[in-house]
Amino acid sequence: MIPSSETIHDTMRFAPVSGLHGCVSVPGDKSITHRGILFGLIADGTTTVRHWLDAGDCRSSIRVARALGAEIAVEDDILTIRGTGGELREPDDVLDCGNSGTTIRLLLGILAGRVPFACLTGDASLRRRPMARVLSPLAQMGAQIIAREGKYAPLAVVGRALTGIEYRLPVASAQLKSAVLLAGLLAASGDTTVTEDKPTRNHTETMLRAFGAPLQEATVDGVHRVTVSAGGRLRGTEVVVPGDISSAAFILAAAAIVLDSEVTVAGVGLNATRTGFLEVLKRMGGQVRITNQRVVAGEPIGDVTVSSSGLSGTAIGGPEIPTLIDELPILAVLAAFAEGDTVVSDAEELRVKESDRIRAVVQGLTAIGVEAEERPDGFVVHGRGPKGVQGGVVNSFDDHRIAMSFAVAGLGSARGVELRNWSCVGISYPTFQDTLRNIGANV
Repeated sequence: MIPSSETIHDTMRFAPVSGLHGCVSVPGDKSITHRGILFGLIADGTTTVRHWLDAGDCRSSIRVARALGAEIAVEDDILTIRGTGGELREPDDVLDCGNSGTTIRLLLGILAGRVPFACLTGDASLRRRPMARVLSPLAQMGAQIIAREGKYAPLAVVGRALTGIEYRLPVASAQLKSAVLLAGLLAASGDTTVTEDKPTRNHTETMLRAFGAPLQEATVDGVHRVTVSAGGRLRGTEVVVPGDISSAAFILAAAAIVLDSEVTVAGVGLNATRTGFLEVLKRMGGQVRITNQRVVAGEPIGDVTVSSSGLSGTAIGGPEIPTLIDELPILAVLAAFAEGDTVVSDAEELRVKESDRIRAVVQGLTAIGVEAEERPDGFVVHGRGPKGVQGGVVNSFDDHRIAMSFAVAGLGSARGVELRNWSCVGISYPTFQDTLRNIGANV
């Protein structure tokens, strides 16, 4: 048997466990934390962000916001941000966005019409992620942005007065939608309308409304339209960040596959554009209960309890993909412990995440004794049932969601899982091991 969890040259080992129990919380939502920081940057007055996610990606947003003129105090669980009112300072150095795709893409929308000059870059992974999808609509608005090979960071922004446009999302991307809306808000003239055929995360719309932005929304014949007016000013406000459903998914999945388990994650964000994971888990036969539902700062939250149960394979695709795109790696692990096949399609976006997550998932599953096949837009997992996953050695490819997904697989496997390149977990969930320990895992 692989030993209990220990670090050996950035390697972690996760041993099988019998029963997980308890009530825990998870770190604050990464998407909402990013937006609280970046909206606070361009707002008038003071913004407070409570229960923010203190992790590498969000620290990147803090770092660039300070470089652009925001004053940010970090105190316990609260960020206090004195904004610039949209009058950004020209940075005196390159803006390093680290590993954060949200930071760099939303920042492009903010900078394009507001700074004389700025350069943006990130780590090796971020410099491989495509930016052309954001550069195209910003260019239509009049932005001048130079990119490596026309589509990758590093990027150079030469600020210009922007004009609003009407733009239809070619892919279901909340980051793209947010970048265009922010550019429209900070433009010199005109209205900017973004239309989407598939629902994407609506945290930007919810938060813009809380900051007092002139925003209109309408859905006609299944097509959603969001419009902002140029010259709108944001007013500093209080942002309360719920627990991140993407982080909670790993803990809830562990409860589903480890026999004799029941775990509650309290205070989880339950925004309808983010809860596809829970719907698929229930469809697979998972025992899911939601209690203590309420709305805080415009975002629905609640306590989610999952008990271990037999799972069955399912098909995942179509309009539900944007509601669970970040949870597909952990759903692949659930599929490994299910009876029958699980087929994921319409998820080609996984190819351009922190890693090629389609390839990383299939290679990881194969390494722990589960048959899986790559497809251009997804994968097929041939489930081994609740006791059929053996374990083995898995490379995370420096992708936090791959690392945590296969850590969960180790808890339910016969021999455990050894994870290579583990430290990437700090990008989104630096206390992941502590949470596992609190529900009974031997970490």
